[in-house]
Amino acid sequence: MKNTRTLIGLLALAMPALTGLGCKSDAKKTEESASMQAEAPPVVEVVTKSMEFFAPDTLASGWNTFVYKNQSTEPHFILLDKYPEGITIQNTIQEVAPTFEEGMSLIMEGKNEEAMQAFGKLPEWFSSVVFTGGTGLISPGHTATTTVNLPPGYYIMECYVRMPDGRFHTSMGMAKVLIVTEENSGNSPPEYNMEIDISSQSGISWNGKPKAGKTVFRVEYVDQMVHENFVGHDINLVAMESDADLEALEAWINWASPTGLMSSTLPKGFTFLGGTNDAPGGSILYFEADLKPGKYVLISEVPGSMKKGMLKTFLVD
Repeated sequence: MKNTRTLIGLLALAMPALTGLGCKSDAKKTEESASMQAEAPPVVEVVTKSMEFFAPDTLASGWNTFVYKNQSTEPHFILLDKYPEGITIQNTIQEVAPTFEEGMSLIMEGKNEEAMQAFGKLPEWFSSVVFTGGTGLISPGHTATTTVNLPPGYYIMECYVRMPDGRFHTSMGMAKVLIVTEENSGNSPPEYNMEIDISSQSGISWNGKPKAGKTVFRVEYVDQMVHENFVGHDINLVAMESDADLEALEAWINWASPTGLMSSTLPKGFTFLGGTNDAPGGSILYFEADLKPGKYVLISEVPGSMKKGMLKTFLVD
């Protein structure tokens, strides 16, 4: 990102000399364009075409806006895992991935008790991983935009949606190292027009009535906890067709069920539009969506989301 800003700055400095070769009106337009480029807040573009993240290797710390373009045929998300000092992706490959694959295989066989025993093999350091946010689920052909405040550290960018055969996307290549440096991005959070709170006590709540058009949501994680499926609560925005089955969506979004988060079992009538991923209590994240008239769902990736108040619907006129 630093190199991008530097390049834009050099172009802006060189522009007056270059535009002197043309007419005054063209020079004025060009200078205005350069000024707009220099002032535009930088974004972190991430692209998935199959089972990978095309993304920068390093980022400045502080506020960063991720624009995640899902150009694949599967639903995906971005979860940012901040690792404890001295632990790397090699530890994950050797100590974590095999444990989750073993546990998932047992769940698919209906051996839940044995699966829990398998998950008990996770290394001690895994409990020190800090899930620091990211995007909510995003459907194929769509783009998710989420703003996160990242402290410096060693991160893994991952997606653990499941293949039709039950394997996690992380095992297929969707686990990428991201280094967040001490240098601060200098960015500010975006302006917003809707506020959402999520907590283990009161579920999901929001103020006002969402309207059609570009909407920027401010999400506050009032608290956080580890739910029965080993993850914390998050926010996923979903467009819902009139005949779609909410109970089927609730069952599907729990990865720890035999067919949960499996791309081939996604119930019809739902389009994922992003959101904010698992983040610590007290965190504030932002995401945006272009709302069109229709019915929408805000749902968290937890078992029993309805009972927990973490599945709510709303209408946009």
